[in-house]
Amino acid sequence: MSAPSSTGSSGRRRPRRLLAAATSAGCAVALLAALPGSAQAQARPAPAASGSQQEKQLVGYFTQWGIYSGFLEKNLITTGEINHLTELDYAFSDIAPDGTCSSGDSWADYQRPFAASESVNGQADAAGQTLLGNFNQLRELKAAYPKLKIVMSIGGWAWSSQFSQLASTAAGRQKFVASCIDQYIKGDLPGLPAGAAAGIFDGFAVDWEYPGEPGNGNPYGAQDTPDYTALMQEFRTQLDAASASGTGDSHYLLTANTSANPVFAAQLQLKQVAKVVDWFNVMTFDYHGSWEPAGPTDFASALFTDPRDPNPANNRFSVNQAVQYYESQGVRPSQISLSIPYYAHEWTGVAPGPNGDGLFQTATAGGGTPNYNTVVAAPGKTYFDPLSDAPYKYDAATGTFYTYDSPLSVAVKGAYINALGLRGTMVWSLDGDTSNGALTAALGKSLGH
Repeated sequence: MSAPSSTGSSGRRRPRRLLAAATSAGCAVALLAALPGSAQAQARPAPAASGSQQEKQLVGYFTQWGIYSGFLEKNLITTGEINHLTELDYAFSDIAPDGTCSSGDSWADYQRPFAASESVNGQADAAGQTLLGNFNQLRELKAAYPKLKIVMSIGGWAWSSQFSQLASTAAGRQKFVASCIDQYIKGDLPGLPAGAAAGIFDGFAVDWEYPGEPGNGNPYGAQDTPDYTALMQEFRTQLDAASASGTGDSHYLLTANTSANPVFAAQLQLKQVAKVVDWFNVMTFDYHGSWEPAGPTDFASALFTDPRDPNPANNRFSVNQAVQYYESQGVRPSQISLSIPYYAHEWTGVAPGPNGDGLFQTATAGGGTPNYNTVVAAPGKTYFDPLSDAPYKYDAATGTFYTYDSPLSVAVKGAYINALGLRGTMVWSLDGDTSNGALTAALGKSLGH
């Protein structure tokens, strides 16, 4: 993640009669019966999995750089999003050229002083205070919401270039994981007293984009497949040792952010990795977007495949397809968490087409990736495709088409998660929601929070 990009090159990113089921966790199993025929055929029966009895995860990403545009940790409280989150993932830790965890922006992470008006607890950082920046605000957030887990995410779309090399040897893996634990679990940050950031982070989300694939032009090779498995095992081994020391969490979380594209996911030994991770955050978004500038306009995060999709079979993607693939590789439903975008992809120069809505039409150019809070106020008419369970917006006056998720579609996805006994969801990123947290509230309600 870090910068939205296509599933084809990076893999990340019901009708009204279902709304009642989608917005009530108790009625979520009604989802499968309520699906239209074409979608019903795609869906798997709800399994009798232990995951259906677990608390559903709602993991929200908080970006390191959000403070530069005014989205601070305290915003999670004012929007109400904090009330629905089970975990907050911090994006990101960088990786230094020597194969160790490293802050990509130490000013934002732990050096920037926060004024009283900016801080979670309403008090300004004091002169000479040891820990500042986002990390101190995360500590204040955790003090106010002690059930919230806070996890350091490592890598992402922009910072995955070192993974292939560091993971290629046992010594490299051991060194890397030890450095991550030293900085983010033990809290030993460069230039600060030992343990200055201890007790903030409850584990790691490894976001290698992507083993066996170039991602953002990164080094890669066939060796990445076993090396990734070994790296995740090394994380689990060292995290368990940290837990056994008795100085922190009794169980440190380890999750994996992985591609929803079956071609990319095939580069992973999913069944083996599932033995050491708590769950997979499957990046079920960025299926289509501006990297396809001529179109056709299509859905970025469709729950099901619309049979009218004009793309060739190898370029048709859906959330349900990803779930089926992961289960076919031996991953339990209770270890599958679905990712939801809080942003849109857009095209320009889109003709109305036969239905007047711009869907599945050619375009003259790809657009940007505006946040949901921008798209919801943009000109145009909103639609909801009952076959894919996905919303879209089309402005005929400018020929602009948007694909995104809405409160209705995230509620439907929540019902789907409940019905199939999945682990929960991860959202990228929380600053894309509205000032009243409309997306997170709808999603949280559907998951029973």
